[in-house]
Parts: sequence; structure tokens; C-alpha cells
Amino acid sequence: MSSQTPAGEPIHVESEEQFRELTSEGIVLVDYYADWCGPCKMLEPTVKELAAEEEDLTVLKVDVDQFQGLASEAGVRGIPALQFFEGGEEAERLVGVQEKSDLLRVVESLR
Repeated sequence: MSSQTPAGEPIHVESEEQFRELTSEGIVLVDYYADWCGPCKMLEPTVKELAAEEEDLTVLKVDVDQFQGLASEAGVRGIPALQFFEGGEEAERLVGVQEKSDLLRVVESLR
């Protein structure tokens, strides 16, 4: 299991251990999604753009069907859900399709 992905690409979480390791430091955006979710597909290009443009931001994608425990632990009730971490602690959460400017506002506030 490798958390290495091409630079600027979101990391698809492969295990709970990987999730905990990658959310433990720095600024992290976690995108909780499902393949069958239309709004999640609408949000995906925005999340990819953010990952490509913000070098100090780690972007994780968590499939809620595959990782129901992580979604439940995070209190995810609806998707898409976006959870921001700073230094291992949840800093903000947004639910539903978001504008890129709203995501950038959160990232800037965590810097």
C-alpha cells in the first residue's frame, strides 16, 4: 500500500491506518464520496483543481461505501462531505457541492 500519487492528485484512501497517518499533520482536505453519488461527481473537478493548485494541501478521497467506519466516526450523514484538518484536528466541515472559492477561503484561513 502506497500513499504516493502523482503530484497534485488527490490520494484515494486505502486503509484506516493510512487515513490517520495522512490527517495527522499539515492542512488536509478529506472528500467523503461514493461512486453512485451525482453531487459527488459534480464536486470532483473542483477537488482535483484544488489538489493540483495548492501544493501545501493534502487532498484525500474516502469512499464511504468502502470505509463506512471512517465516515461514521467523522459523523458524515450526507455526501459529498468535506472535512478540513489542521495539525491532526478537524478545523472545518462543509456538506454538499461547494464553489472553489469557498474551499480556498477555508484553506487560506488555516494557513
